[in-house]
Amino acid sequence: MSNIPQELKYTKEHEWVALGDQSSVVRIGITDFAQSALGDIVYIQLPKIGDTLSADSVCGEVESTKSVSEIYAPVSGKVLAINPALEKNPEVINSDPYGAGWIAEIEFTGSLDGLLSAVDYQNLTA
Repeated sequence: MSNIPQELKYTKEHEWVALGDQSSVVRIGITDFAQSALGDIVYIQLPKIGDTLSADSVCGEVESTKSVSEIYAPVSGKVLAINPALEKNPEVINSDPYGAGWIAEIEFTGSLDGLLSAVDYQNLTA
């Protein structure tokens, strides 16, 4: 059973979203379920700071010993920050997908209404 924190929002593509200190900024990453399915992560292509993302569009890529998987933007907005630690140590996503393994911070436009609750995401992955 994968770890699904109740306070986060989720996508059907296995990304998570956490509201930041500012109500218009979110932090995103891939879920415990996703990292587990991928196996040992060896490379990540991060979005670039300043990129404008559209919800549900590809914004990066994760490569593991098993496969390559695209990362989809869970919200539309501008990339304010990326997690530079992942460039040298992408395997952090395996050990701490909801903490040190975060991918980017986005100043989002629109709402979070289209995202899944923890219960909905758990039902999706069950």
